[in-house]
Amino acid sequence: MRALITGGGGFVGGHLSAHLAAKGDDVASVDRECDVTDLEAVRAVLTASRPEVVYHLAALTHVGDSWTNQSEFTRVNVLGTKNVLDAARSVVPDACVIFVSSSEVYGIVEERDLPLDETFRTAPANPYSSSKLEAERFAKEAHRATGQRVIIARPFNHVGPGQSTRFFVPGLVERLFEAAEEGRTEIGVGDLSTRRDFSDVRDVVRAYRLLHLHGRGGEVYNVASGHDAAVLDIAQQLRDEIAPGVDLVVDPALLRPVEVPVTRGSFDKIHDVTGWEPEIALVTSLHDVVEDFRQRHVVR
Repeated sequence: MRALITGGGGFVGGHLSAHLAAKGDDVASVDRECDVTDLEAVRAVLTASRPEVVYHLAALTHVGDSWTNQSEFTRVNVLGTKNVLDAARSVVPDACVIFVSSSEVYGIVEERDLPLDETFRTAPANPYSSSKLEAERFAKEAHRATGQRVIIARPFNHVGPGQSTRFFVPGLVERLFEAAEEGRTEIGVGDLSTRRDFSDVRDVVRAYRLLHLHGRGGEVYNVASGHDAAVLDIAQQLRDEIAPGVDLVVDPALLRPVEVPVTRGSFDKIHDVTGWEPEIALVTSLHDVVEDFRQRHVVR
């Protein structure tokens, strides 16, 4: 199977590339060398690689940044997705496009709404999720209008080795190791009152490949663990493992203008169609992040 990954140099892209290769797929991967907002550049990459499936991961993804850079998030996430869809339809019309959206499109929900399934209303609560929902509209329209096989994945939070320290778990791990080495007694944290549905990135990329093999065009599929974990519990678990006794102090600079209080997704639909279900427990994911950081940064 010939596969092309956009955004292949990122956290998820690296894990997806490794998974596809392990399954025997012929994988091409592009990152910043292919500007997805440049239609001709995208066409050139597709012409060279002639993929049977395109995993479109390229996007701006940091929710906090989206508040101060809204136009760029729209340009990359919306126009970039439209370009990938248009280029694939003209160059490799029989190829499947897996568009990776986000569970953020559901917005702020109540406890009674959980677990969220794909029929639940969408109500983006930040510019990042607004850009993803608009890109979803292009993906759905491409399928409806032309029959292009486009499948939309809505992953909930995911974590694992190699994730940028700009995100919650690896960022906290980094600050805890620094505090332990420097003998500090406190570190800054963001809002720890929320609850999140975390999946391991290695489970997530398995889901993407299975969606290509078995998913239905024009459909949306949650990729979720089916459980919500308290961010405070995660922070305390990491603190106790890395720097016991360090106080976690809220830093206003790490707070977002709007915070989704709780998320938990249903993976019933993707399980029914592909057989996928999460296999890696959160405690294992957290341990692997710590060990990966320890090895890469030669923590004493």
